[in-house]
Amino acid sequence: MHDILVIGGGINGTGIARDAAGRGLDVVLCEKDDLAQHTSSSSTKLIHGGLRYLEQYDFSLVRKALIEREILLKAAPHIIWPMRFVLPHHKALRPAWLIRLGLFIYDHLGGRKILPATTTLRRKSTSKLDALKDEFRLAFEYSDCWVEDSRLVVLNAVDAKARGAEILTQTWCTSLTRHTDHWEAVLETSGETHTRQFKAVVNAAGAWVDDILDLDSNQPDVTHLRLVKGSHIIVPRWHEGDHAYFFQNGDGRIMFAIPYERGEFTLIGTTDVPYDADRDKVEITQDEIEYLCDGASEYYKVPVTPADVAATYSGVRPLYDDHAANASKVTRDYVLKLDDGAGAPILSVFGGKITTYRELAEDAMATLAGIFSETAPDWTQTASLPGGDIPDADFSSFLGELLREYAALDPALIERLARAYGTRVRLLLGKAESEAGLGRAFGAGLFEAEVNYLVESEFARSAEDILWRRSKLGLHMSENERRAFADWFAERYGA
Repeated sequence: MHDILVIGGGINGTGIARDAAGRGLDVVLCEKDDLAQHTSSSSTKLIHGGLRYLEQYDFSLVRKALIEREILLKAAPHIIWPMRFVLPHHKALRPAWLIRLGLFIYDHLGGRKILPATTTLRRKSTSKLDALKDEFRLAFEYSDCWVEDSRLVVLNAVDAKARGAEILTQTWCTSLTRHTDHWEAVLETSGETHTRQFKAVVNAAGAWVDDILDLDSNQPDVTHLRLVKGSHIIVPRWHEGDHAYFFQNGDGRIMFAIPYERGEFTLIGTTDVPYDADRDKVEITQDEIEYLCDGASEYYKVPVTPADVAATYSGVRPLYDDHAANASKVTRDYVLKLDDGAGAPILSVFGGKITTYRELAEDAMATLAGIFSETAPDWTQTASLPGGDIPDADFSSFLGELLREYAALDPALIERLARAYGTRVRLLLGKAESEAGLGRAFGAGLFEAEVNYLVESEFARSAEDILWRRSKLGLHMSENERRAFADWFAERYGA
């Protein structure tokens, strides 16, 4: 009998599996698709406190997220890094004094130690407003962090496996039967089923959390979730510099314009749209594209049009239904519900932010403490994620060392790989003294050595897993290159 079955391979599921395995528990995680295939790869890719939540007086959520921001920055400095955000003052919207007050609270609420404080920008003394319309003469610049969201999920799964967890992708939980002291779960992989027994179940299935609850015939038919779609557009680089913009919209919402993929693109998002359609196929609408283009064009000198959009992505946020009238007002905090009254326990996870996933996992284990009373204490607060054990979290020094070590390879390739894999990059590169030593080249700097590493070490099972989640190299490839790689992968790995 195993200790815990975690259902769901998004950020919450992999975070809980990692935390539990690190405490010595026997953990199995199953995910019906790929890791991070749904919500967790469709975020705005920020580790942030959520400045806008201050307007909803959700100070506890903001404080919690701000504290986690610096913990995660230390744990994974290769995939998480500081970014400055420029918030131009729009005179017709929020007054300047209110923005200053909010940013003062933001700077001090979470015990900021690493990131620089807010500063005031004026057009005459900075180039950071040059891309904006002349009417925007005043702005405020504050700090948050960028994250490679899909990679954060994968690295949690990699660490969970290293600590003893069993990670099963492309595996459905098709049946749950509750007994007094255990659950009986039927897991299906590639049409083959097997039955396992678990002392507890953690339901971290995201948008499918209610579906998992419905597997237990004794559960009441209750809807706990409010699904909200968030969509993003990707356009060619729309402003110079490595700073992002924080835009206020006339409808009260906000959006970001963020340097993306080594500055070659700009990521603009997000929307907040109630959603009740196919959860497996979430797509942006033309209305959303126009909304994002119009919102950005309110600020940029050069308007953004639908014709400029190079790519899009959409995801569904499975928010806990607190009956807020406006989708933008629904709480982004997580809710944990333990059901142990009718036999073996099941813990369901509702909502949450990628920023607070680590604390959520700790809370989940605290909630299960009565079942697993002899486990090790909290440990993730000071632990690095795979590849994140960079001395002093100094990525620049680490990169400099790698560039000297692999001087014969393209510096741009080394920097990309260092960002993706951190200290584990040497497992991938080995003793390669030229690009020829990395095997077949597929385009956009993707080589056979990296593909093999992703399959062997990071649970990649398809070309899509590699091109769009473990990396974003699909954006940089031509259609012919993507097709050729998919054909090669299918022939090589049978997927």
